[in-house]
This record gives sequence, structure tokens and C-alpha cells, in this order.
Amino acid sequence: MSDSPRWEQSPFMKSARREPTPCTPVWLMRQAGRYLPEYRSLRRQVPFLQLCKTPSLCAEVMVRTVERLGVDAAIVFSDLLVILEPMGFPVEYTAGEGPIFPHPICTAQDVDRLRELESVAELEFVLEAVRLTRSALPGHIPLIGFAGAPFTLASYLIEGQGRSNFHRTKWLMYSDPGAWQALMDRLARAVGRFLNAQIQAGAQAVQLFDTWAGCLGPEDYRRYVLPFSRAAIQAVDPAAPLIHFTTGNPALLPLVREAGGQVIGVDWRVRLDQSWRQIGYDRAIQGNLDPAVLLTNPDLIRRRVQEILQQAGNRPGHIFNLGHGVLPETPVENVLALVDAVHQLSARSSSPI
Repeated sequence: MSDSPRWEQSPFMKSARREPTPCTPVWLMRQAGRYLPEYRSLRRQVPFLQLCKTPSLCAEVMVRTVERLGVDAAIVFSDLLVILEPMGFPVEYTAGEGPIFPHPICTAQDVDRLRELESVAELEFVLEAVRLTRSALPGHIPLIGFAGAPFTLASYLIEGQGRSNFHRTKWLMYSDPGAWQALMDRLARAVGRFLNAQIQAGAQAVQLFDTWAGCLGPEDYRRYVLPFSRAAIQAVDPAAPLIHFTTGNPALLPLVREAGGQVIGVDWRVRLDQSWRQIGYDRAIQGNLDPAVLLTNPDLIRRRVQEILQQAGNRPGHIFNLGHGVLPETPVENVLALVDAVHQLSARSSSPI
């Protein structure tokens, strides 16, 4: 045990393995983001994609954020969509508009434009960011790698940007099952290969973001998404815990569990205790404070943290997080109050269940 890396016995890694911890670990999606003055200052000098492709800056941004917030895990600074550029679909970022694909998939024939990710060589900037971040982090802080799930990546490719109704995605999904399978198979293989490369570069855990899957009902998820998410997850080295995160539809949780992941990430649209019962206690859970709570005040934040911790019931396997990323308008002092509240209120005074 003494020869194992310090991060292996960290609260985050132990919770991912559903082992008892001295307190509940906490990290935040978008914890290095636009709510931080120093990040906004950097972004005024460096465009977002350039930042993502500069490993030294990625490492600096994340390491400084972890030090400032006192969170229990870091996540590599990158973007879900960089994986698609070497597959033939470069992304552009327009101020105020978010990511845009100038030449989206509009027909079944367009699926052939998506190249197989035979090698991760063109994503070396992400892997170098993993290596630099890992080497600069304290030894007790685990590093999380990540990728978008096949459905979420497919939705971006088809819609051309993030949209609310996903009617173009569903049109292809319903009208041409063969083209849909070819698209999703290719993306699943790419995601598995990319996550493994991040693990080999030094990530201790990985997260699969299926941000848009909540637009589907359970039957469509089972038919059109689950097999491909499962294929991506099964390709990942099981030695690194995988967090499978979805948003928008709590009815999907049993199916998300079926698709795989040692940890299931949930949003705020369902209570954490109800979510955990649906998922099953043989999986760890991550979540699930509404990010909007961080716009309020430390007293309310503390009360809401206490409610979620009570729902977790002192059961091993809870990783505290938001139900989505930190909002840009969030005061930094409220994020600090959240981290402190999680650590203080979850300090173990009795044996876990």
C-alpha cells in the first residue's frame, strides 16, 4: 500500500471505488472557467481553441484553479469537440455563439465525411496537457480525463451547434438506421481510443459527457444510444474509474447504468437519493447541486449542500458536484463557500452505512 501513488487513496478515488472516506470529495464541472477573473484575463489574450491547443496554459489554468478552490480532483482543461477535428470536422468558436461546425452532417451520405480516428497523434496537445497537469498537481489530487459521448458528439455534428430540439439529429436517427449506426460506431471507437490515450498519459479517472442525451425518451435511448455508449465504455481500461454523466431526463438513469460506468453522474432534476436507488448502490454517484444555487449566498448554499449530503445518507460512493457546469456569473466566493461546506458538513463522525 505504501508504494501506491498518493492519489489512489484520495477521497475522490476511494469514493469512485465506493470505499469509506473521511469526508465527501468535491470537484466541479467547468471549475476552471469564465467565473474566474484570472481566466477571463487570459481569454482576452488567447482565443479559446488556441488555449485548448497550448498544453502549458491548459496545465497552468487547471493547477491554479485547484489550488485556489481546494477541490479534491482536477479535470484536464480541454473541450469536448476537439476529437472531431482529426475526424474531418473542424469546429469554430464565435463570441456569444458557442461552437459551430460550418459544414455539418445534413444527409446520410454526409456520414461518409467522418473519418475513422485511426490514431490520436493529432490530439497530442490534449495528451501533453494531461502529462503537464499531472506532473504539476500535488500527488494527492487525482486528474480526470474526458470525452463527449457518441450521441452528444453526433448531435453537434448534425445540428451544427448546440440546439434545443435536436430535430435534425432525430431525423437522421429515425430515417436512416444504417447511416446512424455507421456514425455512432465510428464515434464510439474514437471515444474509447481517446479516453485510453488520456489514461496512458496520466489521467487517474475519466468522464464521459452525454450532455444532450436527455432530449430522448427511454425507448429511443435504449435503441439508438445505449449500444454505442456501452461500446465506448467497454473499450476503456477498467483500472481507471469512468464517470458516465447525462443531463435532462431522470427516466434514463437505469439505462445509463446499463450502458456502464463505475460512477453515474446526475443533474439536479431528481433528488440524489432517488437517483441512487434507481441506479443501484453497487455504483458510485456524482452530483447534484443546481449550478444556479451558486448565484445566491453562502447560507443558502450551505443549506442545499446539507440536504444533498443527507440524501446521500453517509453511504460510501458519493462524489459531490454540480448538476452541470459552473455558470459564468457565479461569484468566486460562493464556489469557495461550496467547497468548504461540503468538506465541513460531510466530515465523518460515525461509521458509514
